[in-house]
Amino acid sequence: MPFAFSLLLILLVLINIILRKYILAEGSEKISDTNGKNVNRWVKGLLVLIAICIYFFVLDTTDYSTIKWFWLIFFSVAIGFQAFMEWKYLKDSKEYIISLIILAVGLIYICLFIF
Repeated sequence: MPFAFSLLLILLVLINIILRKYILAEGSEKISDTNGKNVNRWVKGLLVLIAICIYFFVLDTTDYSTIKWFWLIFFSVAIGFQAFMEWKYLKDSKEYIISLIILAVGLIYICLFIF
Protein backbone atom coordinates (compact mmCIF):
# COMPACT_ATOMS: atom_id res chain seq x y z
CA MET A 1 0.00 0.00 0.00
CA PRO A 2 2.78 2.60 0.66
CA PHE A 3 4.05 2.11 -2.90
CA ALA A 4 0.56 2.79 -4.29
CA PHE A 5 0.27 6.03 -2.32
CA SER A 6 3.75 7.14 -3.42
CA LEU A 7 2.87 6.49 -7.03
CA LEU A 8 -0.40 8.40 -6.58
CA LEU A 9 1.47 11.38 -5.17
CA ILE A 10 3.94 11.42 -8.08
CA LEU A 11 1.09 11.04 -10.60
CA LEU A 12 -0.90 13.92 -9.12
CA VAL A 13 2.11 16.24 -8.98
CA LEU A 14 2.92 15.55 -12.63
CA ILE A 15 -0.70 16.07 -13.70
CA ASN A 16 -0.82 19.31 -11.71
CA ILE A 17 2.35 20.64 -13.40
CA ILE A 18 1.17 19.68 -16.88
CA LEU A 19 -2.33 21.11 -16.45
CA ARG A 20 -1.06 24.36 -14.97
CA LYS A 21 1.25 24.77 -17.94
CA TYR A 22 -1.48 24.27 -20.55
CA ILE A 23 -4.65 25.60 -18.88
CA LEU A 24 -3.55 28.57 -16.79
CA ALA A 25 -1.98 31.84 -17.78
CA GLU A 26 1.49 32.69 -16.54
CA GLY A 27 0.48 35.17 -13.83
CA SER A 28 -2.07 33.06 -12.02
CA GLU A 29 -3.35 34.27 -8.68
CA LYS A 30 -3.28 32.23 -5.47
CA ILE A 31 -5.87 31.99 -2.70
CA SER A 32 -3.31 33.42 -0.28
CA ASP A 33 -3.38 36.65 -2.33
CA THR A 34 -7.14 37.11 -1.79
CA ASN A 35 -9.34 37.85 1.20
CA GLY A 36 -10.02 34.09 1.54
CA LYS A 37 -6.52 33.48 2.89
CA ASN A 38 -7.55 33.15 6.54
CA VAL A 39 -10.59 31.00 5.80
CA ASN A 40 -8.44 28.67 3.71
CA ARG A 41 -5.78 28.36 6.42
CA TRP A 42 -8.24 27.78 9.24
CA VAL A 43 -10.31 25.17 7.44
CA LYS A 44 -7.27 23.27 6.15
CA GLY A 45 -5.71 23.31 9.62
CA LEU A 46 -8.97 22.12 11.17
CA LEU A 47 -9.27 19.40 8.54
CA VAL A 48 -5.75 18.14 9.29
CA LEU A 49 -6.41 18.21 13.05
CA ILE A 50 -9.66 16.27 12.64
CA ALA A 51 -7.99 13.75 10.31
CA ILE A 52 -5.12 13.16 12.76
CA CYS A 53 -7.53 12.69 15.65
CA ILE A 54 -9.70 10.28 13.67
CA TYR A 55 -6.72 8.32 12.38
CA PHE A 56 -5.02 7.83 15.74
CA PHE A 57 -7.93 7.76 18.19
CA VAL A 58 -10.97 6.44 16.30
CA LEU A 59 -9.87 4.17 13.46
CA ASP A 60 -8.79 0.59 13.83
CA THR A 61 -5.47 0.85 12.00
CA THR A 62 -5.22 -2.92 11.69
CA ASP A 63 -8.31 -3.03 9.46
CA TYR A 64 -7.12 -2.45 5.89
CA SER A 65 -10.59 -1.65 4.54
CA THR A 66 -11.19 1.08 7.11
CA ILE A 67 -7.88 2.74 6.32
CA LYS A 68 -8.66 2.74 2.59
CA TRP A 69 -12.03 4.40 3.18
CA PHE A 70 -10.44 6.94 5.49
CA TRP A 71 -7.94 8.00 2.82
CA LEU A 72 -10.64 8.08 0.13
CA ILE A 73 -12.86 10.37 2.21
CA PHE A 74 -9.98 12.55 3.41
CA PHE A 75 -8.69 13.02 -0.16
CA SER A 76 -12.20 13.86 -1.42
CA VAL A 77 -12.85 16.43 1.31
CA ALA A 78 -9.40 18.06 1.07
CA ILE A 79 -9.29 18.45 -2.71
CA GLY A 80 -13.01 19.25 -2.89
CA PHE A 81 -12.52 22.08 -0.39
CA GLN A 82 -9.53 23.35 -2.37
CA ALA A 83 -11.59 23.39 -5.57
CA PHE A 84 -14.43 25.24 -3.80
CA MET A 85 -12.06 27.88 -2.42
CA GLU A 86 -10.47 28.39 -5.84
CA TRP A 87 -13.91 28.70 -7.45
CA LYS A 88 -15.14 31.17 -4.82
CA TYR A 89 -12.10 33.42 -4.44
CA LEU A 90 -10.36 33.17 -7.83
CA LYS A 91 -13.28 34.20 -10.06
CA ASP A 92 -11.32 34.91 -13.25
CA SER A 93 -9.15 31.81 -12.98
CA LYS A 94 -9.62 28.20 -14.01
CA GLU A 95 -7.65 26.82 -11.08
CA TYR A 96 -10.70 25.00 -9.74
CA ILE A 97 -10.91 22.97 -12.96
CA ILE A 98 -7.41 21.65 -12.34
CA SER A 99 -8.36 20.74 -8.77
CA LEU A 100 -11.47 18.91 -9.98
CA ILE A 101 -9.45 16.98 -12.58
CA ILE A 102 -6.91 16.04 -9.91
CA LEU A 103 -9.76 14.97 -7.63
CA ALA A 104 -11.25 12.76 -10.35
CA VAL A 105 -7.89 11.19 -11.27
CA GLY A 106 -7.05 10.61 -7.62
CA LEU A 107 -10.39 8.98 -6.84
CA ILE A 108 -10.18 6.74 -9.90
CA TYR A 109 -6.62 5.74 -8.97
CA ILE A 110 -7.60 5.00 -5.36
CA CYS A 111 -10.58 2.92 -6.45
CA LEU A 112 -8.63 0.96 -9.08
CA PHE A 113 -5.27 0.39 -7.46
CA ILE A 114 -5.78 0.69 -3.73
CA PHE A 115 -9.18 -0.99 -3.28
